[in-house]
Amino acid sequence: MAYNDLVADCLQNEPAFCTAKCPFNLDVRDFIGKLQQGRFNIAYKSYRQAVGFPGIVIALCGEPCSRVCILKDKGGSASLKLLEKASQDYARDTAPDQYNMPAKDKRIAIIGGGISGLACALRLLTKKYQLTVFEKSGRIGGHLHELLSPEIFMDDIRSQFIHEKYTLNLDTEIVSLESLDFDAIYIATGKGGNDFGLSLSADVAFASTKDGVFLGGSLSGSDTMHAIADGLNASNAIETWLKTGKMNHTVPAGGTRLMPEAVRPGESPAILPYNGVSYTKAEAVDEAKRCLKCSCDACVRYSPLMGYFQKFPKRITEEVQVTIQPSSLDGNATLATRLISTCDHCGLCKEVCPKVIDTGDFLLQSHKAMREKGAMPWAFHEFFLRDMDFSNTEAALVKPPPGIITSSYAFFPGCQLGASDPEYVTQSYRFLLKHFPGTALMLNCCGAPAEWAGDEPLHSRVIDNIRDDWDKLGQPVMILACASCKLMFRKHLPEIKAEFLYQLMADKGLQLAKRFTETTASVFDPCASRHEIQVQQSVRKLALDAGFTLEPLPLEGNLAGCCSYGGQTAIAHPPYAAYSVKQKTAQNDHPYITYCSNCRDIFAAAGKPSWHILDILFGLGSETRRQPGISERRNNRLKLKKKLLNEFWNENAIMENPIDKLFVSAELREKLNKEWMLEQDILIVIGNCEQSGEKLFDPEAGTFSGHMNVGNMTYWVEYRLTQDKVFELVNAYCHRMKIEEV
Repeated sequence: MAYNDLVADCLQNEPAFCTAKCPFNLDVRDFIGKLQQGRFNIAYKSYRQAVGFPGIVIALCGEPCSRVCILKDKGGSASLKLLEKASQDYARDTAPDQYNMPAKDKRIAIIGGGISGLACALRLLTKKYQLTVFEKSGRIGGHLHELLSPEIFMDDIRSQFIHEKYTLNLDTEIVSLESLDFDAIYIATGKGGNDFGLSLSADVAFASTKDGVFLGGSLSGSDTMHAIADGLNASNAIETWLKTGKMNHTVPAGGTRLMPEAVRPGESPAILPYNGVSYTKAEAVDEAKRCLKCSCDACVRYSPLMGYFQKFPKRITEEVQVTIQPSSLDGNATLATRLISTCDHCGLCKEVCPKVIDTGDFLLQSHKAMREKGAMPWAFHEFFLRDMDFSNTEAALVKPPPGIITSSYAFFPGCQLGASDPEYVTQSYRFLLKHFPGTALMLNCCGAPAEWAGDEPLHSRVIDNIRDDWDKLGQPVMILACASCKLMFRKHLPEIKAEFLYQLMADKGLQLAKRFTETTASVFDPCASRHEIQVQQSVRKLALDAGFTLEPLPLEGNLAGCCSYGGQTAIAHPPYAAYSVKQKTAQNDHPYITYCSNCRDIFAAAGKPSWHILDILFGLGSETRRQPGISERRNNRLKLKKKLLNEFWNENAIMENPIDKLFVSAELREKLNKEWMLEQDILIVIGNCEQSGEKLFDPEAGTFSGHMNVGNMTYWVEYRLTQDKVFELVNAYCHRMKIEEV
């Protein structure tokens, strides 16, 4: 089904299960929401408005809502009946509102003084119509006399009619409608009562086959609760007739399309009244808080993006379409540009949606459309695209082992594993050569940054290069260490068979020292591993073999979320990235074990103790190892390439690292990392200043300053040359404006 069709089928506005089952269509979400805040008075008013006679309904309602409550098997259905009673017990003022409205000249007859006729009369009287009730017996209330003590229901009836005046004719049986001269008539003569030879219209609610005459209540087969609801709803049908002269009022169809999987309840024991009869205020609030106010909001509850912006698929779709096809005068609306770029493409919104609405893919396609029209800000993605280019050029390495022409396996660790720690790749490659001799090596990037940036031509070139390298190596089975790489291969290189490094390690039954027997941790699954059940299990097995006690996270496995790296949100929308990281790290207090280097490093930077699974397997970094900065990550990749060439191919690569000529203080380095400024770029600017002589000298500070465009960004530097011929960076900043010099 096309995305727009899926969005049109979104269940966001569907009523809750209990509301759909309620004869009065009570807005339980609204009612419960007020009780959760302890607002008993206003909750009671909402309830009274919905049911007409709250005392009678509280006493007689059979609670059909409890039979469909999603908490029924999770600790017990929410006790709506007791909560309704609590709203009445603790309301400051239970008297009905008095409406100061002019009287209307329309006259309406109610035949039958039972509960349905009274409900219809009550609702019409509040709108100031002239009412006459005809009751053939000597008392009102109808069959309520068989169900309740008159003291209960008569007190409620008197209370609700306290501000209203109408004509009541007891002991008056109507035998023919011809004797009545009224603008409208509601016949509610009860079960087996006189229907005056009329029947209900097949198409219109409560309308009889005679204009201006309506039927309802027990006469038409309704039980007590539905009889009251009939009377309340029939008043609207009567008013429609009086205003338009048409018998065409419809009552919204009952039921709901809401699906239980959209709510996903946990265990929640019911709150029982201490006295066994009714709630105290505190008990009522606690029981109200059990209610999940069921709605199809799984996307907003689970997806950080939708939760952050508080926007459902329909709203997002509308804003994105206006952005892609603007109707503004300049044709350049930017309503959702940042929202489009903020999506981390984790896939969680689709996973939790009962209608399988893939808003993430919609945003990805929208990103491509915006890029094609040149409307997507380059600053959101330039850093990551340049980083991808670095991984596929200077840091790239594609080779079979010495003496091997074609390989059965090739290790593709991805671009970020070695950037985090070169030993991750070196040690893993040693393991693979030991167990799978002849394994080739492919050090480059899978192209995810280009896809996230919406740059389809660039992404296609990267994918084609990977395919060409794979062909040259003899089309080996790829061994991957990164879940995002696996996802990219599955989507764009389905012809390449790929396996996870960690599954192979678990299958080989590594003899691990149980160094962590007193440590409880939680495995954080990378979002791209959502459907990779085997690797999820393999990583947990390896952790258990190392002695860990594992505590499950609330969101793991198929509900795994993004660490904030996906989609390059850290530059596109830093506050959202911080929000997303905080969400993930706050799931519990235990350290995390993950198998994505980005997850590990991002969590470490946020102060969350975290291991990469390779730290544990190879005895590398601790859970508190700091995150390498952006310049260090580039340097690590160069170190890795040099070490691999030396150790496995006996090649002494001469790879000069230019940033060795630059001194940056720890404080300034932190600033550069926050502003995504590479020390390599800083050195390029300094080199240009020195070579061209286009620099300013501050004799008081003894520093030079200058600027230069690197890519699309303009960099400014302030520096000095030390006696050791090293450039000391004093300050630096960058901006998106280009300086035009004349």
